[in-house]
Amino acid sequence: MVKNKYETVIVYSVKNGEESIKELVEKFKALIEANGTLESVDEWGVRRLAYPIDYQNEGYYVLYNFESAAEFPAELDRVIKITDGVLRSLIVKKS
Repeated sequence: MVKNKYETVIVYSVKNGEESIKELVEKFKALIEANGTLESVDEWGVRRLAYPIDYQNEGYYVLYNFESAAEFPAELDRVIKITDGVLRSLIVKKS
């Protein structure tokens, strides 16, 4: 099976508190580990958004670097989109 390297940045909502953010970070860490190899998790912390999203001006940024099969990023994106507490996300294949 061919594995590709990916990185994804997820911006979590800060309005639900720190506990909620930690739970979401762990949820996606576990999901990636179950479907591939998690290389690193870089928590950038709370940053000001370029424009308000859902009336919020700040978000908690986390960068995940991982290696997985080509089918997994689509499933990861689907799970991200249906998860409450996620403002934005981006998944990029590294060359």
